[in-house]
Amino acid sequence: MNRLFLRTIIARAYPRVLGFYRRPSWLFMEFAVPVIGTLAMVYVYRGLGAPERFLGFAVLGGAMLAFWQNVLWSMATQLYWDRDGGNLELYVIAPTSLVPVSLGMAFGAVFPTALRAAVVIAFGSIAFHVHYASGALLPAIGIFGLTLTCLYGMGMTLGSVFLFYGRDAWHLANAMQEPVYLLSGLYFPVRALGGFAALGAAVIPMTLGLDAMRQLLLPGSVQLLPLGVEAAILGIQLAAFAVCAQVGLTVMERLARRDGRLVSRAM
Repeated sequence: MNRLFLRTIIARAYPRVLGFYRRPSWLFMEFAVPVIGTLAMVYVYRGLGAPERFLGFAVLGGAMLAFWQNVLWSMATQLYWDRDGGNLELYVIAPTSLVPVSLGMAFGAVFPTALRAAVVIAFGSIAFHVHYASGALLPAIGIFGLTLTCLYGMGMTLGSVFLFYGRDAWHLANAMQEPVYLLSGLYFPVRALGGFAALGAAVIPMTLGLDAMRQLLLPGSVQLLPLGVEAAILGIQLAAFAVCAQVGLTVMERLARRDGRLVSRAM
């Protein structure tokens, strides 16, 4: 990995990390508002007298929701917004490629989003006395890292797709938001969808990642697939999304430099 590649990643990540702290009102919206949605689901389970592990289901799901929203709105649609803002032209003519630019977006987004997820987990766990299997913490962190890498690889892949479809990117992002909340089993065991529907939802990395983390941290949880199988599938997805992101961004960059149409704001 050459020096220019690394400097591009750092340069693109820097404004995302720094900009997160420039508006105190943004901090409130990022930290307080997501907790409210998670609390609603926790109170539903508590009102029904569900076992304690279901409270953990809601807390972990609320934390992962932050990452999916970030992948969808700060990764998949970002190149489309950069084109409208006039930045995409600068990316294309710069002596680098779109791959480190996208990696910089991912690294810059992970840190503030991780803080948001940590607040959701800490508040929900302390307020409702949710207990986790501490002995499985390290494997759960490994699964979390693998899931996160898959998710942002998926976001990089979608970034080139959304850029290609132009103004339809906004509609595609909206269409992918709510269904994923259901299919990934954010607040319930995904197995409840039924065997075939749940296995179909496994194409979303967050589905398998959440299920695996719940198996580790919340013993007795209903599993979709054995833990080892889910980890293996996540590894395959990571490789697939990495290749798709590389190919998609390279193709988009070549079309932009050859035809100039992809960077046109009139598209």
